[in-house]
Amino acid sequence: MTQAAEGAAETVLPEELVALLTGHLGVKAEAGELSGRTTFESLGLDSLSLMELVVAAEEEYGIVLPENALDLRPSSTLGEAGQAFEHVR
Repeated sequence: MTQAAEGAAETVLPEELVALLTGHLGVKAEAGELSGRTTFESLGLDSLSLMELVVAAEEEYGIVLPENALDLRPSSTLGEAGQAFEHVR
């Protein structure tokens, strides 16, 4: 595992990301069950769901996620997505 991947795995997930996953996208998981290593694919989310996540984040929180947020794939981890949220805080 690369240092970047290890860092993403250890990332504390932003509350906004967890709220969007469980509220907007309907992921059935408690916040404690989600970790930086959880993939979108393991939550049953596809690339369309990821685009919905980005749009919902921008609308709900009035933020603009960086370009790398658009590079997320179903195999991406929540830790990687969390890093995109960290850049806009």
